[in-house]
Amino acid sequence: MYQLFLIALRNLAQHSKRTLLLGGAIAGVTALFVFLLCLSSGIHQTMLESATTLSTGHINVAGFYKVTAGQSAPVITQYGKLEEIVKRTLPDLDFLAPRGRGWAKMVSDTGSMQVAIGGIDITHEPGFKRVIHVLDGKLEDLSQPGTILIFKEQAKKLDVKVGDPVVLSAQTTRGVNNTIDVRVVAIAQDIGIMSSWNVFVPDASLKVLDQLNSETTGALLVYIKDLQRIPQDMELLRNAFSAAGYTLMDREAKPFWEKFQSVNREDWTGQKLDLTTWDEEVSFFKWQIAAVDGLMYILIVILLIIISVGIMNSMWIAIRERTREIGTLRAIGMQRLRVLSMFVIEAFTLSFLSTVIGAVVGLALSGLLNISHLNVPQGAEMFLMSNTFKFTLDFGHIVFAMGVITVCTTVVSIIPSIHAARMKPVTAMQHLG
Repeated sequence: MYQLFLIALRNLAQHSKRTLLLGGAIAGVTALFVFLLCLSSGIHQTMLESATTLSTGHINVAGFYKVTAGQSAPVITQYGKLEEIVKRTLPDLDFLAPRGRGWAKMVSDTGSMQVAIGGIDITHEPGFKRVIHVLDGKLEDLSQPGTILIFKEQAKKLDVKVGDPVVLSAQTTRGVNNTIDVRVVAIAQDIGIMSSWNVFVPDASLKVLDQLNSETTGALLVYIKDLQRIPQDMELLRNAFSAAGYTLMDREAKPFWEKFQSVNREDWTGQKLDLTTWDEEVSFFKWQIAAVDGLMYILIVILLIIISVGIMNSMWIAIRERTREIGTLRAIGMQRLRVLSMFVIEAFTLSFLSTVIGAVVGLALSGLLNISHLNVPQGAEMFLMSNTFKFTLDFGHIVFAMGVITVCTTVVSIIPSIHAARMKPVTAMQHLG
């Protein structure tokens, strides 16, 4: 086997132009594949980070409370008891964050818009400061009652700046209209589609608007240390709440606001808990990630087909040029299987060395663009949930890319290699004799 590798390296070196051309093409496809995988991983990471800051935890302990059978509110009562159950149940709990949920009409002197309101205690959400980039004002001021954080595009539509007052008008859980005056203390950079309708106020201010008591909140956002444990932790929590006497809703892969109609049609009153995961709460725009991944794999498949055809043609040319050599090797006793192995190993060697070089180039390009904070085109910000491109290094994806390309290019070399192995020594010698 060692001798076959030496022969493969010798042949690749002898035909340097063809080796460089074909190897460069394989390296280029590998570099592009690795680059796109890093970009896809970055989009997934950005989506997770943004979603689990703006509207959801890794796991959400939420629910609906119904005063009458036909009217529900997305709140949980006596959430302190729920916090204690979560803390006792989850072995990998990182932290908990009660988050108010509501809707309101936000009105300025020059305009108005419908918004989703998050009631937040800024001191208990460490991840908030990592994701929210304030352009004007201070994020810390959001701890003061009667304040609000809005995003750049919202500020532009309402023509407001830091220090300006706005009015929030909403209907309470009992169907009564209520308003509060708040002051803009921070304007943040837009972070995609979710920042187009989300605003944040202190949790105490949201409770005043919705006329809720101090033991009521919208949801408990549960953050865990190991995301791979989400299915197990969900099962642990469902069992723990059931054992504690709570009624749980059937699990649906929908954000909470899509469940209002079905909940309102159900004939019950009181409290029901609804446990969801982060990807269920943002399922309404996961098609974006699927579309990006789909386009990436279509492009890679097309490039792989082109490279595979190139490999096969190159092997046919190599066999035709080396017919006398093949005949000589067969005449001195080399078996067909060994001839087959010689050409397959040559293709494998070329593919492997090229994919290694391509992977290094792809990683270098991804790292360079990551530290340069390349701006996302304005139209794409809405879908990528970031104003800069982010690339995440995942060694599993890199090995996958190298493996796929190496295997594909090696496999397509088998057909011409079989043809070479089947050559009869006399025929091969006569062909060029």
